[in-house]
Amino acid sequence: MVAALGAGGVGIAQAVGGDDEQATGPDADRAKAAAVESLGGGRAVSVEREDEGASAWEVEVRRADGSVVDVDLTSELQRAATERDDDDSGPEEGSDDD
Repeated sequence: MVAALGAGGVGIAQAVGGDDEQATGPDADRAKAAAVESLGGGRAVSVEREDEGASAWEVEVRRADGSVVDVDLTSELQRAATERDDDDSGPEEGSDDD
């Protein structure tokens, strides 16, 4: 019984964690470029496909000041939303999101 629960827990963790898979290829490269451009600069550090809401892509961009911003893009690579990454270290100073 413990093995069954353990195996079930692993299956749930894999199913939930599967959404964080990095996207690659030319479409992902275009999404990274569009996210960086929409912020006026920075460096894309990760990109994921999204399937919820209006967003088709989520790109994590590190700005020149070291802050990290999550940029949600539509399938047409237009910015749908922007939010400061909660994993970013340091205190949040107001909303500098565009």
